[in-house]
Amino acid sequence: MIRIATLDDIPVIQEIAYQTWPSTYGSIISEEQIRYMLDMMYSTESLVQQMSKGHQFFLSESEEKENAVMGFASVSDENNGVFKLNKLYVLPSAHKTGTGKALLNAVKAYAKQKGGKELILQVNKQNTAIAFYKSQGLTIQSEKVFELDHGFVMDDYVMGISLT
Repeated sequence: MIRIATLDDIPVIQEIAYQTWPSTYGSIISEEQIRYMLDMMYSTESLVQQMSKGHQFFLSESEEKENAVMGFASVSDENNGVFKLNKLYVLPSAHKTGTGKALLNAVKAYAKQKGGKELILQVNKQNTAIAFYKSQGLTIQSEKVFELDHGFVMDDYVMGISLT
């Protein structure tokens, strides 16, 4: 079951992020960069700010286990009909269960409902999730390197899909 997340859900979003990032990025970026990015994007202050700026978060809950959250996604309106999938993380134990697809479909439906014409995302060039996104119809549109503080970088693909 997919539901909209609230400020009360911040601890579970943080828990999933801290459980998924090491396995997702451990072989791609340094432990120091993982810690830096988790703090930058998933501190309580940062998540409150994202939600107050209109980032819509969705949670996927298990139908078998009450209140067991298996993953989350967030999307924002980037103007001109473009919506951005900012985050989509699923617990490793819930991979290949349809959880990621359900979250992505909820994001696409939300963006369409809000007048979205295109959904984009950034994904690390070495992230195995690229295959998942391609299987869901997204295509690589460009490559971008984003410089962060402390000499860290994000070496990403920008992927997208038409919503019309």
